[in-house]
Amino acid sequence: MKYAALFRGINVGGKNIVKMAALEQLFFDLGIYTVKTYIQSGNVVFETSLSETVLPEKIKAGFEDRFGFKSNVIMRNAEEWKYLIEQLPFTNEEVKEAEAADPQVEHLYVYFLNDFPEQTTIDTIQKDYIGTDKIRAGQKEIYFLCSQSVRNSKLAIRISKEFESATVRNWKTVSKLYDMLTNI
Repeated sequence: MKYAALFRGINVGGKNIVKMAALEQLFFDLGIYTVKTYIQSGNVVFETSLSETVLPEKIKAGFEDRFGFKSNVIMRNAEEWKYLIEQLPFTNEEVKEAEAADPQVEHLYVYFLNDFPEQTTIDTIQKDYIGTDKIRAGQKEIYFLCSQSVRNSKLAIRISKEFESATVRNWKTVSKLYDMLTNI
């Protein structure tokens, strides 16, 4: 089966440095094949016959053993990845409006979670928020649309505080990983 694995907090701000060639080698050493990485933020697409129930823990343990620190890894199989793209909850008009506000930055992001985001948690994040940024719950994701840099978004800060183990990717990366999944 085909999967994408997303590591949290590697190669960020000069900390937890992991070369992508070394990450690929780890996957090969774990008995995983057709391994490809994308950019330096810990995105790995691969095929394996290993069980989905043991795979995440095997990867986490192998990662910590090889690199000497823990990194949360969130995985989606190819069908889940396709579904999350198809279920984008923002209209083209909403995306274009956000992009028009500042064409120099990314605007659409996905926060990948281990579990389903409860609506009460989404409501808490949005409580008393005044601004144009938007969030929507997915299956095990939160879709985020901002009209400014994500680094300046108060709503993005709230999401990160509420979902500390989440890892976030911009829509370009989400789309590229889907392309890689369909072509391995």
